[in-house]
Amino acid sequence: MKQYMMSLDQGTTSSRCILFDKAGNICSMAQKEFTQIYPRPGWVEHNPREIWSSQLAVATEAMAMVGAGAEQIAGIGITNQRETTICWDRSTGEPVYNAIVWQCRRTSEMIEQLKAEGYDSLIRERTGLVPDAYFSATKIAWILEHVPGVRERARRGEILFGTVDTWLIWNLTKGQVHATDYTNASRTMLYNIHKLCWDQDILKMLEIPACMLPEVHPSSHVFGHTAGSLLGGEIPISGVAGDQQAALFGQGCFEPGEVKNTYGTGCFLLMHTGRQAIDSQSGLLTTIAAGSSDQAEYALEGSVFVAGAAVQWLRDGMRLVRSASATGESAGKVEDTAGVYVVPAFAGMGAPYWNQFARGTVVGITRGCSQEHFIRATLESIAYQTADVLAAMEQDLGERLKGLKVDGGASANDFLMQFQADIIGTEVHRPRCIETTALGAAYLAGLAVGYWKDLDEIRENWQLGRVFTPEMEEQQRQRLKKGWKRAVRCALAWAEDEEA
Repeated sequence: MKQYMMSLDQGTTSSRCILFDKAGNICSMAQKEFTQIYPRPGWVEHNPREIWSSQLAVATEAMAMVGAGAEQIAGIGITNQRETTICWDRSTGEPVYNAIVWQCRRTSEMIEQLKAEGYDSLIRERTGLVPDAYFSATKIAWILEHVPGVRERARRGEILFGTVDTWLIWNLTKGQVHATDYTNASRTMLYNIHKLCWDQDILKMLEIPACMLPEVHPSSHVFGHTAGSLLGGEIPISGVAGDQQAALFGQGCFEPGEVKNTYGTGCFLLMHTGRQAIDSQSGLLTTIAAGSSDQAEYALEGSVFVAGAAVQWLRDGMRLVRSASATGESAGKVEDTAGVYVVPAFAGMGAPYWNQFARGTVVGITRGCSQEHFIRATLESIAYQTADVLAAMEQDLGERLKGLKVDGGASANDFLMQFQADIIGTEVHRPRCIETTALGAAYLAGLAVGYWKDLDEIRENWQLGRVFTPEMEEQQRQRLKKGWKRAVRCALAWAEDEEA
């Protein structure tokens, strides 16, 4: 009877389930988009119940596609949109408020207040993070402050907090397990990444009761078992990692110095740094990498808030394309952007700028700008943002990176990948399977239950799909990057005027 590893890939815009075999091949995949809620400008929410129902639905569908029963699922790996914050009633399991999504900027003022009170360096030293509304901590504080009665109930131990992985584990086990892993905990801005514990000083500062928080385990670990009634039997939940750390693992980046970039809703460049937590001097974050050991391994991360979301905006908001895949074809119809730059700072700017108040900006428009030029400029913005983060990483390391492994939905876009190679002047390596986030979660789960023996067996599964080699002349590269820097200054200047 064939055995599979199940990966639950709970993303920002959709829930997916993929079944993998031992060679890392996709055997079945089901996906379901869910509602994006925008109550006010800069606010982003999800319905936690819809996250759970869509994830359960695709799990059932993926099993049905290959006729697999629960006994054929060796284990479940969970990977998830990180930082997104859910609080719910311990006894009923009912959310007390919508999930506040990582993109949401509602707590920007709270962050500015923390900085003004001098907590900036303490937060950086202990969590590895730059204080920002991006992370979970101030989202929890907002819910405690603004949802009537919740703070008192939380103090009595009646309210639980979790990132999306914790919410899924809770529901899969029917409330038996309240847990997360090192990688997701490290993105809350509440977790001491050096001592591997919830930081009591930061909890006190934000008035968050410690009894709300989940237990924390290594990423490759048996967290619990699914309730038998959900998927037809009790299946071990044996791997959990935030989406970007899962992708780093799925790309086989287990050694210090290995780098990958994921092109999803946002763009996330991670470099494995081993047992050493490197303190960035260039606007990057220090975070925990996924692993199977109780001893943490670390990564440097550059977070770009808007990448694939800009393509989604072209499709759904601007209605310039019918599908995301059509953008590459449109962009290829023109030789350049006719001097247009799009800075998609819809939710502020992440690494290396960390400006919460920057907003989307389009510059350089002339009468000659066509629909194709605009689409091309939006696609190119993804590559420019990645180039900024890569430059910051090289600055921290003091050396050039030799190549960049890529994955995620937008990495399938050949135009974007070629422009990425051109603008960074470095080879881009795309694997045959670009679903490395889901694959990483499957690998972590498989290691915990013995489906895969060790890291060497996993490393052998990685197969190169295509190499994109730089073709652009250095002079043109520098000219385009200079234009991008000017455009970014415009987006940042908009924020400065607002603050003034």
